[in-house]
Amino acid sequence: MSRKYDITAIIKDKHGHIISRANNSYVKTHPVQARLAEQVGREKKIYLHAEVLAILRAGDRIEKAHTIEVFRFDREGKTKLAKPCPICMELIRTTPIKRIVYTKDE
Repeated sequence: MSRKYDITAIIKDKHGHIISRANNSYVKTHPVQARLAEQVGREKKIYLHAEVLAILRAGDRIEKAHTIEVFRFDREGKTKLAKPCPICMELIRTTPIKRIVYTKDE
């Protein structure tokens, strides 16, 4: 499948050390992603978002999370807006993450 965008999320602690990293998936789903999508009225958005996967991968280390950085690049490598969607924000709100950094349109 040809991807339109590559999205990466990196979770860091307050010292800037990486806790977790993940990329979006166009084929993988997860029950947490499906539940969040339903909660915000976007039931069809079941494919795993980078932010959700990064939080899931962090496991117990999420308690040390301070920042999530989200990067989005198009096929030409130009940065695009990567502000977390309502689904991802729903989950981010349940974590200790205090700062969200994301790319903007180039």
